Amino acid sequence: MVYVSTCICVILFMIFSSIFIKTYQLCGYNILNYFHSIVDFRLSIGDKNRIVFTKRMCRFICLFSVVSFGIFFVINFFTKSVPLIIIDYILVFVFAPVLLVLVHYILLPLEILIKKFYITKATKKLSKMNIIKIGITGSYGKTSTKNILTTILEKEYKVCSSPKNYNTEMGLTKTILENLDDHDVIIAEMGARNIGDIEILTKIIKPQYGILTTIGNQHLETFKSLDNIEKTKYELALSIPEDGFMIFNGDCPSNIKLYEMFKGKKYLTCNEKGYSFAKNIVTDDCGSRFDMVLNREVLHIETKLLGKCNIDNIVTASTFAHLIGISNEDIVSAIKSLTPTPHRLELIKNNYFTIIDDSYNSNIVGAKEALETLSKFEGNKIVVTPGLVEMGEEQSDANFKLGTMIADVADYIIIMNETNKNYILSGAISHNFDKEKIYFCSSRKKQKEILQLITTKGCVVLFENDLPDNYK
Repeated sequence: MVYVSTCICVILFMIFSSIFIKTYQLCGYNILNYFHSIVDFRLSIGDKNRIVFTKRMCRFICLFSVVSFGIFFVINFFTKSVPLIIIDYILVFVFAPVLLVLVHYILLPLEILIKKFYITKATKKLSKMNIIKIGITGSYGKTSTKNILTTILEKEYKVCSSPKNYNTEMGLTKTILENLDDHDVIIAEMGARNIGDIEILTKIIKPQYGILTTIGNQHLETFKSLDNIEKTKYELALSIPEDGFMIFNGDCPSNIKLYEMFKGKKYLTCNEKGYSFAKNIVTDDCGSRFDMVLNREVLHIETKLLGKCNIDNIVTASTFAHLIGISNEDIVSAIKSLTPTPHRLELIKNNYFTIIDDSYNSNIVGAKEALETLSKFEGNKIVVTPGLVEMGEEQSDANFKLGTMIADVADYIIIMNETNKNYILSGAISHNFDKEKIYFCSSRKKQKEILQLITTKGCVVLFENDLPDNYK
């Protein structure tokens, strides 16, 4: 009877604890980030994100279950008073978030050993290969630049690039061990949330060449300042050998500052004083057309991609391809064949209305680009957004500004985030936006109901940013 009651308790406890386990995984198994989510009550309640049963998560759940079984078994075996058993049960459920932390630290030594094993294996494999190694980092545009560069380089080379947004230690390690074969080039996207993160990734890849996309105020919750972001992104430049070179997207002050600091071989893009830039830009619902000045030669470009940010990414990727010998004809041809990166200014049309899916964007610069793109369309314009997160002390100002920008373009606004709604609302109203045309949703179901109510034939819906379940 004790075993049966214990098993029932464990099953119920695991179902309850799944909220905290999912939050823990969405926080990247980082206890500090997990702690902040718990304190701010940003729990993963909902079905937008599900637990991904990686090997690490399976190990964690197994140990969590064993520890939980032990606790409930002791309660059921040694406690004879029913009221006391109930009180013990309640205490165990209340302290579920703390138990998760305990299990994390029990497993931590094993996880560190496993991580070191795979990283060492990947580093050794890569060191034995004679291939071109490229690192890409920045606050915005990393994934899009990587995808564009991959398409262009595939005109001449067999290219392995980190899939999706695999830009962490284990993401790049997995790319090397599972995807890298007889390739000529590896392109590694490098993400960071803390000072030193890029340096760690460069020790795995040892890039010969580096590309720095736009830098801005992203992940301020962990970086604390723009200066720390600049230092971290510059770690890529510091890893480049003398026979390599760095490319800096010169469309922001931070990158120009780092470009001037760098003493090695370097090229500035997206700047009229640099090696390459775009001019005569025309954007419509079919894509973009522009002239790209590349080492003083003008190339006429057509692409399905939307937005100036994508044009900058094209210019930066094209510059690298040009520098390693890809012909201008192949560059132009590859750009024409580009398809939008999913959820990054991706245009989706049907017979009734148009969707601009920019749900993977999470910064004010990208939002501004998306809204400028939206402004070029005819018909009613609807913006669906949860606002911006991980902005630290700047979150309120950033979302107020976002509200003002949306108000200048949109006819309707749907706000999906409880934390940011008042900031976005205040910003929109400050620009005389009709409050009756602002809606609030807490679920996808409610969002769908409102969209069905306000969409009209020929309208355009912009989905700007999307958040995991631990942001409400």
